[in-house]
Amino acid sequence: MAKPSISVAPDPMVARLRAALGRRAFTEQKMFGGTCFMIDGNMLIGTSKRGLLVRVGKGAHAAAAAHPHASPMEMGGRSMEGYIRVAPEGAATDADLVSWLERALAFVETLPAKAKVKQPKRSK
Repeated sequence: MAKPSISVAPDPMVARLRAALGRRAFTEQKMFGGTCFMIDGNMLIGTSKRGLLVRVGKGAHAAAAAHPHASPMEMGGRSMEGYIRVAPEGAATDADLVSWLERALAFVETLPAKAKVKQPKRSK
C-alpha cells in the first residue's frame, strides 16, 4: 500500500537566508532536519524546527552563546562546541538574521575549501 503524500510548507527561513546571502556562492544540503547552507563545502548556517544553527567556531562560541535567544547546539545530548542554536525570536528581524550570518561568515571564510569527493565509476 502506497504511503499518502504529505505536503510540507516551505520553510520561510530558507528564503530569508537565500536573500541574505545575495550573490555569494553557496550550496544547500538537507542536514539536521532542515536545510544547511554551505560555502566551499563547509557548513555555514542552517535551519531547523527549533531555530537557526550557526557555525561560529570554538573561539567565538562563548560570546555567541551569551546573546539573547542563543544557546550551545546539542546533538544526541552532547554540546557541539563552535555551533550555536538561535531560537526563532533571535532571528525574527532581518537585522538579527544578518548579524548571525555575519558571525558565521567571519568563521567559515577562514576555513579551507573542502575537496569535492569523486564518485566511484560504476562498472557496466
